[in-house]
Amino acid sequence: MRKQYSPHFKADAVLEAFKEDLTIAQIGSDKQVHPNQIHAWKAHAQRELHTLFEPHAQRDAVLKTEHEKKIHELYAEIGRLTTQVEWLKKKSGLETLPE
Repeated sequence: MRKQYSPHFKADAVLEAFKEDLTIAQIGSDKQVHPNQIHAWKAHAQRELHTLFEPHAQRDAVLKTEHEKKIHELYAEIGRLTTQVEWLKKKSGLETLPE
């Protein structure tokens, strides 16, 4: 089973990485975490840092828009897959078999 780290633990490791007092390898050794994991946490923090300063309403609107877009994409994929299944049933002759 993979080890799971608390958000507080991750934030502490990332803050140390941002300070650059220690190398990533040293931080990883101190915290018993692979340096690649700390690099990944640091990159994620850098990508998402701007969201701390966005108003909640704006952030929620962006998330809602992204969610609605994903739902639309999934329904479109369901439609394509349904069409493919029906076409395959028709071409294979399974459509004429009793159920």
